[in-house]
Amino acid sequence: MEENPAMSVASIESKAEYTLSNVAEVVERILTFVPTKSLLRIACVCKLWRNCARRVLRVQQNFTWVSASGRSSCDGHALCHSLAEEVENVYVLPKTVLVMVDSETFNGQDCCSQQKKVTPSGPHSGAPKEFQDGEAGYAIMFPRLEGVDIRPFHFCKNTLSDAHLVEAGLVNNKELRVVLLFSYEAFKPGASRFLNQVLKPLARSNVLIAGGHVESVFSPERTCCSRGSYGVVGLALSGSKIQGASVLLEQDVTTSKTAETVIQRLKAANLPERNTVGLMFACVGRGHQYYNQQNVEADTFRKVFPNIPLFGFFGNGEIGCDRIVKDDYNLCDTDADSLQHGYTTVMSLVHLG
Repeated sequence: MEENPAMSVASIESKAEYTLSNVAEVVERILTFVPTKSLLRIACVCKLWRNCARRVLRVQQNFTWVSASGRSSCDGHALCHSLAEEVENVYVLPKTVLVMVDSETFNGQDCCSQQKKVTPSGPHSGAPKEFQDGEAGYAIMFPRLEGVDIRPFHFCKNTLSDAHLVEAGLVNNKELRVVLLFSYEAFKPGASRFLNQVLKPLARSNVLIAGGHVESVFSPERTCCSRGSYGVVGLALSGSKIQGASVLLEQDVTTSKTAETVIQRLKAANLPERNTVGLMFACVGRGHQYYNQQNVEADTFRKVFPNIPLFGFFGNGEIGCDRIVKDDYNLCDTDADSLQHGYTTVMSLVHLG
């Protein structure tokens, strides 16, 4: 049977029309494999590519990170060099970035807080590692997330007021779910009372609070107070999609077995592992000297939550409490003083939706 030429031509034209009508879908699919920095360049080519690039950026809803340890082969901190290299391969457009580095080797460099000891996660497929000596640091990059508001704040004694707390989303905010809070110059006269002023309204709310004392902060620049003044910085995470839970490893937790027992309690919160970050804020008195063994708490967290990355630091004081929400039951301290600890570890999970 001979093929009808007219039907053959019509079939080819139909296929061509189908292909052309789906070219945007094809381009968009290809662009999902392109790192964000290159994607922004591609968006300048034409209107079609720009629209496709925008749609790709909107669906990139997972946080990512860069971490580094060990002395850099060049001048500068190892994290700065890792960021310069790896930002080319990042698949999100960061809106908010939380950076932690060791202050011993970072002081004086221009590369959002500094800390003496750091616990970055390893590579994306690797286990977290505790660093109590030497260079180490990480940068967690949060994209613009649908239904989630991540708002940085910074208060010193000259800027703390009820109006500023409201502006930061820390009070009168029904959507507030998690507050990451870091105080600096915490042992200066008046610093403890100042921190209590910030914590008091938060302690009365039903939000997860986690953090600790850091050596200093280097971003953003503030002109309201002099160098060496005390203050607090942090992130306020709001939105119905945000979920959080935390446990406190107290002084009686001295073995990997007892540490696992406490960390296992985070399972009761039943948080999804996807797009969830683990946070560990520990006392400088803990770590390998406390357990007589390396990497105990980080390894234990990895054992319980093998698919969740862990970040944190060793500091001179911890902020947080036991807070597990399950069904209608909520376990949480409700006093500003009970949120501050020493020789403990605050271990938290934050799910970003």
